[in-house]
Order: sequence, then structure tokens, then C-alpha cells
Amino acid sequence: MARKKKKTEVAVEKKKKEDKEDFNEDFEIDFEDDLDLEEELNLLDTEDIEAGLEVKEQLIDKDEERKQLYLSCGIHIGTKLLTGDARRFIYRQTNYGLYVIDLTQTDDRLNIAAKFLSKYVEEGSDKVIVTSIRRYGKEPVKKFCEVLGCRAVTTRFIPGSLTNPIIDTYIKDASVVVIVDPHADKVVLREAKLARIPVVSLFDTDDTLKGIDLAIPANNRGKKALGLAFWFLARQIMLELGKISSEEDFPYTLEEFTSKIIPVYRQEQQTQSRTQSRTQSRR
Repeated sequence: MARKKKKTEVAVEKKKKEDKEDFNEDFEIDFEDDLDLEEELNLLDTEDIEAGLEVKEQLIDKDEERKQLYLSCGIHIGTKLLTGDARRFIYRQTNYGLYVIDLTQTDDRLNIAAKFLSKYVEEGSDKVIVTSIRRYGKEPVKKFCEVLGCRAVTTRFIPGSLTNPIIDTYIKDASVVVIVDPHADKVVLREAKLARIPVVSLFDTDDTLKGIDLAIPANNRGKKALGLAFWFLARQIMLELGKISSEEDFPYTLEEFTSKIIPVYRQEQQTQSRTQSRTQSRR
């Protein structure tokens, strides 16, 4: 009986593994073995996410457009570092070291976060505090808060703003905090923990879950990835609140949520390109 039971358990586990692999085939990506530094920076910044990436198969279900959007914005591109906490969110590792986030988990948690935040969002109130120190996260955060009427903090977070009622910057009604990066936004993360305020955070492969109540596995460095995350959250929250009846009714574009900052290395490339053009034209 014991042997029979063990064989049954092994068969069940094998079936679960096969099902998961089949389910993830929609997100299978073929990565080139050799990418130079510039191409790798492109991937991490998602300025040209198509560089070095090729979608193997066409996605054929009703969510095809959304999945293609995830892929094109590079929300699944992690770093070369992997923490124990992030291991559960990983789909695979590329041949050149980058960890790839499981898009099914990203999608699920974006929807869960939207449902959770919709319970606190009130236009003009300070119940939802959204912060970002990262430069690519500031514009998405500002737009998100503009659309939903939340409180944006994109400058230095003043210690005590969530814990000390006697200072001018104290936020009395804070009920939930949303952060972009647990490393960069560590001050507000620590304060929220002291004040026992739940924290929702984007969560990259090199982050830890300490102090985070709801993690959304996603690239939290790339411009397009951050823009997409906050655009999607804003749209889903408005759906949850009944402010729009369908996704098509959302009146804002992804570009409106995406930072307009040009990376330094791209500025240098543009300068070099202009210089070469001038030189050639003089000849």
C-alpha cells in the first residue's frame, strides 16, 4: 500500500509539473547567447526591449494583447542577482545571466493588488501613499496619483511622516503604502512597518520580502516596465471602483504613465551620432 501511494504521489507531482510547463509555453522566449554591454543595458532599461529577444510562438488566447504588451515592455526582465525570496517568482535564467520573471504571477498579483488598493482609494484623501525615489518611477507615480486622487511622494521622504504626529509632514490618514523599489524606498518601507501600515511593492529578482505585505514580481528599473505597471494598476482600480465599465473606457495611454527621461548612455549615443552627422556633412 505504501509503495502504491508513493507511486501515485509521484505521478501527481509529475502531472502538475507538466501542466505548469504547458501553461508557461505562452511566455517562452528565445534569448541570444552573446549580447554586448550596450544591448544588455537596453534590456534592463527596456528602451529597446526587442533587442536580443524573440517571441517563439504567437499567443492565441483572449489575453494575447496583454501578454504581448508585458513582453514588449520588459516587465519580466529581472537582474543577474537572485534572492531566496524572489526564487518563487522565477520562470528561467537566460544564457547570459539575467533571471526571467514568471509573467503569470506578475499578472495575477497586479490584479490582486488592484482589488486590494481599490478598497482604500478615495479621491483627495491620504489613505494611499505612493512613493518612488527611482527617477524612472517618479512620473508613473505622479500620473497614477493624479488619476486616482492618491498622495504621491517623489522627493525625499521625511523620517517620521508616518510615525510622528507632531511634525508638519505627518500623514494622518495613511492606510496603505505603495513603493517601487524596496532598496531605494527603504526609509518609507521601514516607517510603514513601524506604523503597521501594509506595504504593496514592485519586487525585482534582487529584492527581499522583509516589510512587504504584497509583492508584485516585476522589473522595477525599466522605464516602460514601470509605466506599464502603474498604468495597468490604475486601469484595474478604476474598473474595480466602477468608474469605467471596460478596459477600453480607460482614457489614459501607456505613454502618459511612462517616464520621458533619456538614459545617460543614450544621451551620449545621440551626441556622438549628431557629431558624426555634422562631420560627414562638412565633408
